[in-house]
Amino acid sequence: MDTQTRHALKQDRFAVATAGSVSWVTEHRSGVVRWIVIGVVVLGLVIGGGVYGSMRSTAAGAALGAALDTYSAPLLEPGAPPVAGSYVSASDRAKAANQQFLDVAKNFGWLPEGTKAHYFAGVTYQDLGQTGSAETELKAAAGSWNADMSSLAKLALAGLYHQTGRDPQAIDLFNELSKKPTVTVPAGVAQLDLANIYMDEGKPDQARAIWAKVKDADKDGMAGTIASQKLTGKQ
Repeated sequence: MDTQTRHALKQDRFAVATAGSVSWVTEHRSGVVRWIVIGVVVLGLVIGGGVYGSMRSTAAGAALGAALDTYSAPLLEPGAPPVAGSYVSASDRAKAANQQFLDVAKNFGWLPEGTKAHYFAGVTYQDLGQTGSAETELKAAAGSWNADMSSLAKLALAGLYHQTGRDPQAIDLFNELSKKPTVTVPAGVAQLDLANIYMDEGKPDQARAIWAKVKDADKDGMAGTIASQKLTGKQ
């Protein structure tokens, strides 16, 4: 999971500046004691906060991992006897995972795992056909400070817009993603999805123009290969 933030403890400048003066300490004993007490309390809060943050992050990672295990759990073959950890249908599995993702998002929303949980909650809501709730969760993930997570959520959100007949919004998002590529959503991926929209709208010329652009920009990559196949009619 994400690297834990390291907290640096700084030495008390007041103590350093006065440590060499015994007479000063004698004259200001109550003030020095007060500063020492404050320093100890602050140090305790910093250490305690670091330990608490580490524990919460560990708990968040475990909860998200359990939800992902549920989402990838095997499906039973028709007529097969029940098996622990398996589900009768994809819908049942998505419903169970969705609740777990929602719990992670609720309990750890301020951590990176919480953002990921919002994303998967949106995906599982979409699996269940609950597009309104899916949109809410994907928007929450799309607002993440993490560009990779945000772009992944925007890609899913654009697909949801297309699915629900809101192509102008989908096109805007795909264009945005293609202009600001990330590790999770390279420019070619967003452009291929954009071309698919144009094909669905009966605009093959615009789709072919995008495929040609992707083919030239990603000659040796997967996106370029797919674009080339689209242009030659192999897919």
